[in-house]
Amino acid sequence: MTTMEALGMFLWVIGAPQSLRQVEDRFVRSLETISRTFDNVLSSVLKLAVDIIKPKDPEFKTVHPGLRNPRFAPYFNNCIGAIDGTHIPVVVPNDKVVQHTGRHGYTSQNVLAICDFDMRFTFAVTGWPGSVHDMRVFSDALNKYGDKFPHPPAGKFYLVDSGYANRPGYLAPYKGTKYHLPEFRSGPMPKGMKETFNYAHSSLRNVIERSFGVLKMKWRILLGIPSFPMQKQSKIIVACMAIHNFIRENDMADRAFDMCDRDENFIPMPQVPNDEGDGINTQVGEEDCNMNAFRDELANALYNKS
Repeated sequence: MTTMEALGMFLWVIGAPQSLRQVEDRFVRSLETISRTFDNVLSSVLKLAVDIIKPKDPEFKTVHPGLRNPRFAPYFNNCIGAIDGTHIPVVVPNDKVVQHTGRHGYTSQNVLAICDFDMRFTFAVTGWPGSVHDMRVFSDALNKYGDKFPHPPAGKFYLVDSGYANRPGYLAPYKGTKYHLPEFRSGPMPKGMKETFNYAHSSLRNVIERSFGVLKMKWRILLGIPSFPMQKQSKIIVACMAIHNFIRENDMADRAFDMCDRDENFIPMPQVPNDEGDGINTQVGEEDCNMNAFRDELANALYNKS
């Protein structure tokens, strides 16, 4: 099998998705050849992932052009991206079903990801059962991958949702206050300091939901990974993220990315809010008083400007 045929076969599997039996018929190759080739290409893409799923600028020295919008500048100039989790449906052995069944009622992996404002994934952790809370995955990532985690430099911060504590480097919205964009679009515009802040925060943090949407719309295997071994399922998720970044970085013509670039409100395949408890304060861990004061300062400035 040529290199191009092997790559085409791999993309066919993750893009459709197709069972290996269907691919066998499509490419007129033996099932053993299809399986071996898929694993070889997967290994190669994972090597690419090491070099491509990371920040372009590890020191985060520049302000992204999108943050210079008068709606956000200069209050979010030190924002460097967004963090969230997403659930990827997977097939697991019978003895793992309960552990992997989240509150949405299906077996899944809870995948933690960070993205920048170019919709590139800069960090990802896979393999966690769907029943596990986002904050636990996040805390473990900080401890286990501390040397690889793209920590925010002093004064910089990521945007996180209400499932996370408001801590230095990780700016959360006000809890118990209207937050999600559809709530603002289908109802009155924000009122008061907290709603004004939450609207701006949600508008920017939306980039992670848009990134997940593009990822799943393009690589449809992520809508239900077949019954591969669990470790292989995790590798497939990372490989899809790597190819997502490769397409974005190389300015390839891409329908999903183009739609997002034309309309900042467009979200391909909107996901159900991950672990936010339908408005209930589900955050784990103590919030930082200095970070709360910083959030109040931003909120006051945004409200007075509006």
